[in-house]
Amino acid sequence: MTNHVLSIRHGAVLEARLNRPEKKNALTGAMYDGIVEMLEQANSSNSIRAVLLTAEGSTFTAGNDLAEFMSISGDLATSPQSRFVRAITSATKPIVAAVHGRAVGIGTTMLLHCDLVYGTPDVKLSTPFVEMGLVPEAGSTLLFPTYIGLQRASALLLLGETLDAEAAVAAGLVNAIVSADELHAYALEKAQALASKAPEAFAVARRLMRGNKTQLDAHMAEEGEAFGRAVRGREAREAFTAFFEKRKPAF
Repeated sequence: MTNHVLSIRHGAVLEARLNRPEKKNALTGAMYDGIVEMLEQANSSNSIRAVLLTAEGSTFTAGNDLAEFMSISGDLATSPQSRFVRAITSATKPIVAAVHGRAVGIGTTMLLHCDLVYGTPDVKLSTPFVEMGLVPEAGSTLLFPTYIGLQRASALLLLGETLDAEAAVAAGLVNAIVSADELHAYALEKAQALASKAPEAFAVARRLMRGNKTQLDAHMAEEGEAFGRAVRGREAREAFTAFFEKRKPAF
């Protein structure tokens, strides 16, 4: 497992900590694989009853590592990014996220699949997929309109507007705002509370709350095909190039 994702046990809670602060925790394929490994470990273990997602440094995650993403090849459906999306949407154990600073792209859409999300006052959620010539993923084009309404979802996914801490709580994407000094302990306490519940009753209740996954799976498959076309398309290449050249893309 990469040292850019740390695996830490807290009794019945398994913590997956992003550990690439010098790159704002931009996610590489190896980091996705590391998180997937931990989610699969939690799924198969009777002693792990909850997962806690955290991050080192000033940023939760800047999203995909664009330098690596520009060189993507092969079938995107089998890529580490796609495996991560399938793993987090299929997790059988509850996931608690402790988010601070910016959560960009997949850093925001992954939160849709967490059971509880806590953030610091400096939290900023953004999904600039369209700005980068890409299509939103992780079921976000279905779940965001369902959860927060079409208009607010349009501002987030199409305009690329940023949600600050207050707006994220108001939209129901973050449960509560906690001081930076208290965030980890607070989120861990909530994860441990979930882990202490009667496991069979908890698992059934959680599954029922999430409803029939067939629609989500079909929607994510459609998103994945569209994302695969977009990431190899002219608009994404122009957006990526413009990003590294520090200029506005010319679409």
